[in-house]
Amino acid sequence: MPTFADHVIASLKASGVRRLYGLPGDSLNGLTDAIRRDDGVDWVHVRHEESAAFAAAAEAGLTGELNVCVGSCGPGNLHLINGLFDAQRSRVPVLAIAAQIPGSEIGSGYFQETRPQELFAECSVYAEVVTSPESGPRILEMAMRAAVERRGVAVVVVPGEIFLAKTGRDLAPTVVRPARTVVRPDDDALNEAAALLNDGQRVTILAGVGAAGAHDDLVRLAETVKAPIVHALRGKEHVEYDNPYDVGLTGLLGFASGYKAIEEADTLLMLGTDFPYRQFYPRGAKVIQLDIRGEQIGRRTHVDLPLVGSVRDTLPALLPLLTVKRERKHLDEALAHYARTRKSLDALAVNDRERTPIHPQFVARTIDRLADQDAVFTVDVGSPVVWAARYLTFNGQRRLLGSFNHGSMACALPHAVGAQAAYPGRQVVSLSGDGGLTMLLGELFTLRQNRLPAKIVVFNNGSLNFVELEMKAAGIVNYATELDNPQLAEVAAAIGLWTRRVERPGDLEDALKDAFAHEGPALVEVMTARQELSVPPAVTGEQAKGFALYAIRTILSGRGEELLDLVTTNVARRILH
Repeated sequence: MPTFADHVIASLKASGVRRLYGLPGDSLNGLTDAIRRDDGVDWVHVRHEESAAFAAAAEAGLTGELNVCVGSCGPGNLHLINGLFDAQRSRVPVLAIAAQIPGSEIGSGYFQETRPQELFAECSVYAEVVTSPESGPRILEMAMRAAVERRGVAVVVVPGEIFLAKTGRDLAPTVVRPARTVVRPDDDALNEAAALLNDGQRVTILAGVGAAGAHDDLVRLAETVKAPIVHALRGKEHVEYDNPYDVGLTGLLGFASGYKAIEEADTLLMLGTDFPYRQFYPRGAKVIQLDIRGEQIGRRTHVDLPLVGSVRDTLPALLPLLTVKRERKHLDEALAHYARTRKSLDALAVNDRERTPIHPQFVARTIDRLADQDAVFTVDVGSPVVWAARYLTFNGQRRLLGSFNHGSMACALPHAVGAQAAYPGRQVVSLSGDGGLTMLLGELFTLRQNRLPAKIVVFNNGSLNFVELEMKAAGIVNYATELDNPQLAEVAAAIGLWTRRVERPGDLEDALKDAFAHEGPALVEVMTARQELSVPPAVTGEQAKGFALYAIRTILSGRGEELLDLVTTNVARRILH
């Protein structure tokens, strides 16, 4: 007679799960032993449960399939919570199996006692406790279904002894696969949307990750209504390639052309995006918002016409209702502005072979040029995500992963673990900050132990660089952002990775080529400029005031050399270019 743990593993395997991420613990003994006895599901041993959740989220984001992370009772599963918030806010299907103390001790203040079903409630679509081996299979099925259909995190809390208990009958494995659906607005709503788009003189499209799978129809739509397409960061990999109407990003990580195309629109069509920054929406424009989740509509800006449906299902029904426009002044102006902006950004991604420290834009552009055509890029929150957003190019095969909604430090390395475990023969490149890498440094051991050949490029500027920029914008003198790092390449070499430390720009290309060609995990530490500004496309009066206050306070605090370095590194470069 199988145990409940046997049923869990059989059901996960039957539903397409091929690996579980986690750390062992005595409350998980029944589950890990079931994995040991099964030859169809692997155990990916990470060094921190937070990384297990990040890794599962990464694999779920790449494959669209259910993925699983596990944590032992108390502190073990509590460590999952940050990665689970990331998965939930990225809307990827992840099942978290949270072991619990013995059921007979719950409520007694027992060693390591917590209430996971309550703690995980805010970062999940489903969280329930298994109280007996008989109830477990049904709860497991409901949790898996919730994660898959609602594209979020489901948590199953299991007291350790229940994993080892017999189910009482020989159960067939539960099989959970996504249901196939078509979701689009009704005909009246589509006709109303078409009327607004046909009447608009300056239509702009803002497309997000919800536009995945609708690339060709999106381009046809832009051609029909002569609309520039602005993409949100998560839409970048799905929207910008083979797209003559793309005018770049907007938002804090974007640049002027994307901002301008939206600001000057009289009609804004939002497709599959919950772009959060309200200051970047147009004033006075008609707004149409299409989202698969109706509750998301109107959260960021006023909406004149709400549409519930998927972009993939809706555009084929909308396109025949549109009138082909001839006037393209708004589009041509947006494209010309994008060309100027792109030229300006590209001019910043150069580096004299002898000039140090190395410009991070140059590093990102070099990675982009040398990486495989189907590479998976993972990026840390902070300045690495800025350089990735501006300098990585996509072609329909490359993928981009990051903590774009939750905004967590240290995501790039564990995301790389999940991406490489899912695709062992595919190039995975992590753009890591020195702060992010050292926060979860133990996952370098995970690469070694699991023989995952991910390539880690560290932007080492000796600081929490983006935090410093935020301080400057607020008029605050930088404090507590200094990082006293050892040579990170030497640390990684001691762990057993192939490494190289790059201090001169002329050495960067060979170092990256060698790392990318290495068969195992590799780390390239690049010493980058600390005082490189990443200015948003629209600087507010408060931000300008903040930078002025920062300058005054920096001088008064006796740190004028820091200000001079900032001015020399950024303003002079922009004047020259």
